Amino acid sequence: MRYSVVVAAAAFALALSACDQAPVVVPVAPAAVVAVPVPGPAGPQGAPGAPAEKGETGATGATGMTGSTGMTGSTGMMGADGATGARGKTGGDTIVVVPAQAPPR
Repeated sequence: MRYSVVVAAAAFALALSACDQAPVVVPVAPAAVVAVPVPGPAGPQGAPGAPAEKGETGATGATGMTGSTGMTGSTGMMGADGATGARGKTGGDTIVVVPAQAPPR
C-alpha cells in the first residue's frame, strides 16, 4: 500500500511512452542574413587608478602573565659512615733522609 501510488505512476508513464506517436513536422523558414559587426582595434590605455588608503594598525595584544616560581627541592639524605680502618703498626727501624738545601747562586 505504501508504494502503490509510485508503482501506478511509473506504470502510467511507461504506458504513455510506449504509444506510437506521429512525428511533428515544423516548416523550415528561409534563413535570414544577419550582419555581425567585427570588433575594431583596441583603444588607448586608461589612466592609472588612485593609490589605496592605508588601513589603521591593529591594537597591540595583552602581555602574558609571568609564570610562578617552582618549588625548592628537598635536601638529600646523609651518606652512611664508612668502616673504621685497622690500627697501624708501630714504627721500627725506618730512617728518613732529608736532603740539604742547595747553596744560593
